[in-house]
Amino acid sequence: MKVIVCGAGQVGSSIARHLALENNDVTIVDRSPDLIRRISDTLDVNGIVGHASLPDVLERAGLADADLLIAVTYSDEVNMVACQVAHSLFAVPTKIARVRQQGYMDPMWSNLFSRDHMPIDFIISPEMEVARAVSRRLRVPGAFEMIPLVDDKVKLLGVRCEDDCPLVNTPLRQLTQLFPDLNIVIIGITRDNKAIIPSSDDQMLPGDEVYFVVDSEQVSRAMAAFGHEETEARRLLIFGGGNIGLFLAQEIEREHEWVKTKIIESDRERAEYIAGVLDKTMVLQGDVLDQDILEEANVSATETVVAVTNDDETNILASLLAKRYGSQRAITLINKSTYEPLINSLGIDVVVSPRNITVSTILQHVRRGRIHSVHTLREGFGELIEAEALETSNLVGKPLREVNLPAGVILGAIVRNDVMICPTGSTIVQAKDRVVLFAATDSIRKVEKMFSVQLEYF
Repeated sequence: MKVIVCGAGQVGSSIARHLALENNDVTIVDRSPDLIRRISDTLDVNGIVGHASLPDVLERAGLADADLLIAVTYSDEVNMVACQVAHSLFAVPTKIARVRQQGYMDPMWSNLFSRDHMPIDFIISPEMEVARAVSRRLRVPGAFEMIPLVDDKVKLLGVRCEDDCPLVNTPLRQLTQLFPDLNIVIIGITRDNKAIIPSSDDQMLPGDEVYFVVDSEQVSRAMAAFGHEETEARRLLIFGGGNIGLFLAQEIEREHEWVKTKIIESDRERAEYIAGVLDKTMVLQGDVLDQDILEEANVSATETVVAVTNDDETNILASLLAKRYGSQRAITLINKSTYEPLINSLGIDVVVSPRNITVSTILQHVRRGRIHSVHTLREGFGELIEAEALETSNLVGKPLREVNLPAGVILGAIVRNDVMICPTGSTIVQAKDRVVLFAATDSIRKVEKMFSVQLEYF
């Protein structure tokens, strides 16, 4: 597949890396010679220096025979015009744009992006996606990751193993003996910031971060098995009243009306604006690092703080202060991946990465075959994929022990008639089953082929 990526920032370079590793023909366009030089030196991609919405620049990038345009520059307008150029002048089949300005996203203007006006096939709003991701994590206290799959019949959870976790030092093959009625499959472990694709002989150790797939009706039991029995927060404090903080507060008001929410926002004008938009949320104007403001917000009695200002360092420090003053849990937005190795030692419970969330959302629209959703778990680790099994797939019609699964692929769940099945060697996948699996980065292309109609190859 030939892909043009407009924008060589964090999101653009991450998407280019994912697609290049899967042997796609990738060209990236950016106005910065330094960014283009850096990405061309480190990845197997073509680099073009120029303004990403100009027809001649896009023509030089090879848009005339491209299958896909992904526009993720820092300018919404450049992204939208690039999609218009791709459609009107080059007839590119699929166009994806990142749009941050919420004035464009109001449902009353949705006709703007129709095929007759400014044809964009998929619009990604990072702030909305991040707010949804934070909201998901709030629903399962004790988990640092939560992704609903197959119409919420199955969930992917990420849990940190503490010293008192009952399951540490136990071979994974013994889990079914210990919990015969628990539908759970462990698909990944990170230890000392290194990713491990587990085998049945592997053990979990204190400090490990474990990813597992579980039946949605058994989430509480699964969390208890890992030693996590925290209750859902009823008092929530949000640091930062930007778009993410506002969207999160609105979702809490809409979906979790029993939660008492407060927001601290430093800019007076913005604080007044969001106070007028929100119905039940208390808005405080002040510095999130100011002890007096934190005391006024009653941080010591707050179960969870969510730090989503536009500054990583402020988010980290505010989270640590809140925990020191008595808050039980901190969810922290961090843009810079260089900070991630420090998080566990600092005591921050959950890290939210806008880049990973945005990349996952975009990749979901890039994958071919009957793939319904894609989620990037960690940079360079792999992807959680939900797909529909086709009659033509070599996965269908024989016991899994006879299926030659690619290396680095673990089946996490099969959903048939709304019931989750834990895959074993004797399990037979049927056509139209929903399959949830984890695929290491270098196995993703092979997984795509397993779920593709033969005619889709080109």
